[in-house]
Amino acid sequence: MITPSPFKDQKIFVLGLGRSGRSVSQSLLKAGAHVLAWDDQDEARKVATEQGISLANLNVLEWKDIDHLVLSPGIPHRYPAPHPLVTEALRVGLQPISDLEILYHTQPLARYIGITGSNGKSTTTAIIGHILKNSGKRVEVGGNIGIPAMDLNPLGKDDTYVLELSSYQLEISPTLHCNINILLNITPDHLDRHGGMDGYIEAKKLIYKNATSHDILVINVDDEHCLKIYEALRASDKTRLLPISVNTILSEGIYVNDGILYENASPVLDLKQFERLKGEHNWQNIAASYGALRSMGLESGAISEGISSFPGLAHRQQVVAHHKNVLFVNDSKATNAEAVAKVLATYQGVPLYWLLGGRPKEGGISALMPYFSSIKHAFLFGEATPMFASTLDGEVSYTLCNTVKEAVKKASSLAFNDQAERVIVLLAPACASFDQFTDFEARGEAFCEAVREVIGEKGD
Repeated sequence: MITPSPFKDQKIFVLGLGRSGRSVSQSLLKAGAHVLAWDDQDEARKVATEQGISLANLNVLEWKDIDHLVLSPGIPHRYPAPHPLVTEALRVGLQPISDLEILYHTQPLARYIGITGSNGKSTTTAIIGHILKNSGKRVEVGGNIGIPAMDLNPLGKDDTYVLELSSYQLEISPTLHCNINILLNITPDHLDRHGGMDGYIEAKKLIYKNATSHDILVINVDDEHCLKIYEALRASDKTRLLPISVNTILSEGIYVNDGILYENASPVLDLKQFERLKGEHNWQNIAASYGALRSMGLESGAISEGISSFPGLAHRQQVVAHHKNVLFVNDSKATNAEAVAKVLATYQGVPLYWLLGGRPKEGGISALMPYFSSIKHAFLFGEATPMFASTLDGEVSYTLCNTVKEAVKKASSLAFNDQAERVIVLLAPACASFDQFTDFEARGEAFCEAVREVIGEKGD
């Protein structure tokens, strides 16, 4: 755990006592700060007090006496409406900050690599962290990927923090300065939290807000919003630009053509060899990682070696089991249509038994209609069932299910009787998980457990 010594003797209010909130509270206490904390959930407050974190008495709280408000990124501070306590803090001019802001002020000498985008940021973060570790570098990987900032180890000037940055975190990290910034893509997501698409784009652009001419922005020019940003930045000298593409041949930058990765028009890597990173969306992640690491001076051979040993991430095109002719794939992290399109494209031509549902997002699954020809049968669960059933009517046969477990059992029954050489039972929900689960990880684990049960029952 990092001890944020610059905050000694300061009065800090921590709002949100999930994993990151408890982590930053404990680190601040260790540093000698005066910490008051709150969470609207009884259970979260109970866990925090058991860990020695003092709860605020909201009846006597004086916001003018508070030096900093550290906000959990899941708590709204603008849209759709600020949390009431945030509103009170804003009245006295107290702007919310994140635990990443605390990290940056505590560890200013380290190198920072920040990765954001609507899809692919966790995989890209993990790839970069893995390759750096594999190359013998001292590195810490955290942020939105699941490891709270203050649970990381302290680093010096030759070491690197690799941080996955959500739009929520970027909005409350006003001085965070990354030396290498990666912007993968921008597609509609979390629009209620940003007041619409324009607000969401502005939040993503914060990745390079504090960049200088010495820093670098790796940016995917295949994405229309990112391309506009790239073109605008080319006219300035704000930061160095490194474009990447999997659709266009570039004279400068990193691009992929027919599975071969090129650096400044020279072929360097055959990406088809990396079985754990299949599909153009993963080639995009590799291209971004390669560009970032080359800008640090890493040799292409070391990067290739690191990619070869990359184990993949759970809940992201994770192969759970392969039984007879049936492959079970967990892509619980595919929480929107854009992410699902990428995995469906990867397996196009293979019969798919598709599990989808949860809390629907704006736009639903209409954009996925070009891939419906590969779907043998769909299994719907959760709040999105009526909406998705309406889209699938007349296009794809489907079964209504109450739970992921029920969907796995019914999908497996059909898949095991399919005479095709290879079929896939795919969890790609195109939805948030919060109607039935705490997060996408819990949903993915439910899928994995159900698959293990089904295969255990087969007994052969």
